[in-house]
Amino acid sequence: MNPSQDSPQGSRAADADGRFLRMFIQHEATLRAYARVMVPTWDAVDEVIQEASVVMWRKLDQLDAPENFLPWAKVIVRFEALRARRDFARDRLVFSEELLSMLADEAAETGEDRLAREKQALERCFQRMQPAHRELVLAPYAGGGRVKELAEQSSRSVNSLYKLLGRLRAKLQSCINEDLSRHPASGG
Repeated sequence: MNPSQDSPQGSRAADADGRFLRMFIQHEATLRAYARVMVPTWDAVDEVIQEASVVMWRKLDQLDAPENFLPWAKVIVRFEALRARRDFARDRLVFSEELLSMLADEAAETGEDRLAREKQALERCFQRMQPAHRELVLAPYAGGGRVKELAEQSSRSVNSLYKLLGRLRAKLQSCINEDLSRHPASGG
């Protein structure tokens, strides 16, 4: 048995840890999406969320109320993303601080309900696609030359698959927009 759990302080610490984990897990997807607006790769998002979660856990006593967790956590994620962004500053495809700030502000205003609706629309539209098209849409995220593999398997050029991928992404976005207009937010 852990001696720290026998003491009142150990019990309070365990309660705080549990409270933090529940709030963090509830909002993790939203925080990841928010971080992705500011950093260029999903690996960077993983790093930002990991570092931000450590900061959040250490500063949990600064959170005034559980219902304020998400806005409070977004501030921490934002600072960690800006810190991580400095590592990418040498990359010519990194956005300016001003544009990043604008994107972060816009993402902060996007409610969890909207993100949940968009995710549901994406899932519905994605399931309507042909299996081969779904595989192609996911291929760039699989890494390891998956698009090139698919090109070799289908006897098509990599370039033609990327053009098809662009059309499929546009079609998927259009489907999502239509789906969202058919399933408006309830209550507002």
